[in-house]
Amino acid sequence: MSSSTPPDTAAQATPPEPTKIDRKKAGMSARATQFVKTSGVAKADEALADPAKTPKAKPHGGPGAVRIVGGRWKRTPLVVSAISGLRPTPQRVRETLFNWLGADLAGWRCVDAFAGTGALGFEAASRGAEKVTLCESSRVLLLALNATHVRLDADEAVELHAGDGIAFLKRVAAGSVDLIFLDPPFDDEDVFEPALAAAARAVTPEGFIYLEAPQAWTAPQLQRFGLVAHRHQRAGMVHGHLLMPLADQ
Repeated sequence: MSSSTPPDTAAQATPPEPTKIDRKKAGMSARATQFVKTSGVAKADEALADPAKTPKAKPHGGPGAVRIVGGRWKRTPLVVSAISGLRPTPQRVRETLFNWLGADLAGWRCVDAFAGTGALGFEAASRGAEKVTLCESSRVLLLALNATHVRLDADEAVELHAGDGIAFLKRVAAGSVDLIFLDPPFDDEDVFEPALAAAARAVTPEGFIYLEAPQAWTAPQLQRFGLVAHRHQRAGMVHGHLLMPLADQ
């Protein structure tokens, strides 16, 4: 979500290989009801109660614009707040990620734990995810997220949670979330391990965790959390990891 902005260079993805995603989709409906809504989710009404304090931000189409890549809201620009260090996931990185995941996320329950602009979460909802929770603790970013939420008329698919994304993941039912996005501030090294631990608990046995970090995470590091790298890409200083629970967990 935050840290210095890396160059939006072409993602260098690992070559395609056989995937478990089709098998995962087949069992999605049975697991969808496991996801538990947590108090304080809905639309974060209290944090968004004062429209007069809406940040000076707007959708834009110039250089560096953030747009939804695919699905029903394809090419829709997102609200980007003028906050130092805000680091939306580059378009080419998102394109590669959702090529890995597939164009149709129907039935998926998703959590974007460090939402920022909401680029990852709104992308998932655009591609048919059943429910996407955007977690954000910054009031300014929440107001911007709400502006996008209203403009897209996304009530059925997207809900905002005003608060800490790691705490939210700790409260949902274990093994109830199909896809978790972890894109924490790169300048806070202490947040990565708690975020991975909370996500590893919350994700379904055949689910996915997408982690963005300033360096690649090794197999031994991930094994401590019961996770394995399914895919990896690098774009500039950004390392994108698509993780899955180890089979014997």
